[in-house]
Amino acid sequence: MLDALNWPGFADLTLAGLLFLCAAAFLAGAVDAIVGGGGLIQLPAMLLLMPGGEVIYSLATNKVAAIAGTTAAARTYAKRTPIDWRAALSMALVALLGSLGGAMLANALPSHVLNIIVLVALVAVGLYTWRKPDLGSVDAPRFQRRVQLLVMLAGGAVIGFWDGIAGPGTGSFLVFLLVGLVGFAFLTASATAKVVNVATNIGALIFFIPAGKVLWGLGILMALSNIAGSVLGAVVAARRGSGFVRRVFLTVVVGLVISLGWKLAAGA
Repeated sequence: MLDALNWPGFADLTLAGLLFLCAAAFLAGAVDAIVGGGGLIQLPAMLLLMPGGEVIYSLATNKVAAIAGTTAAARTYAKRTPIDWRAALSMALVALLGSLGGAMLANALPSHVLNIIVLVALVAVGLYTWRKPDLGSVDAPRFQRRVQLLVMLAGGAVIGFWDGIAGPGTGSFLVFLLVGLVGFAFLTASATAKVVNVATNIGALIFFIPAGKVLWGLGILMALSNIAGSVLGAVVAARRGSGFVRRVFLTVVVGLVISLGWKLAAGA
């Protein structure tokens, strides 16, 4: 259990480490499918063990597992929840381009500055959602069709860029954008966010795969675990409705705030 496996594509992981990462991927998939924020679980677990010895391997391999889970969740949602595919796919395209740019420019900005910006944004998002208990209970679009699409495209590009840099909270930001600004119900927003999140993961992998930073053996096993969790999470969310998703959303936002706040306090 504690001896290195020395399997191709697994770096220097032990069997215990592999089981730990697969369990983290399963839990991350379930949380991410419901409301986003699975990266709060999966990526820190990888960084704790640091397979490959460098952070970049964890970032890249994390995307392989994440894209599998978000794709499975998007497929499950599509069967159970109406999705505006024209708007969702348009938003996904610009988010993909934003994510590719973010991955390429990952070292362009100091990480602590980005973390401060995201921490402030998450606190504001959490407080706003908490103070408005009816927010996201039903679909209530705030804009005409053309303006709504422009808002979704602009938000998708910015959040996609953040995801390419491997920032936390991507799924949660997508959900809040669609609920708080566009006017979707939480359930519809989660379904749409999954489609967009698939694209942001693809965008980052377009950079990471040619760079040779993916640990494929580990990534595939974590992907299978993430898929199982994502399907479970999407089914539960679709059955329980927007009120349940809202409660999980607030819980995840609090967790993200604590995680980022601790990271900043520790000087990471």
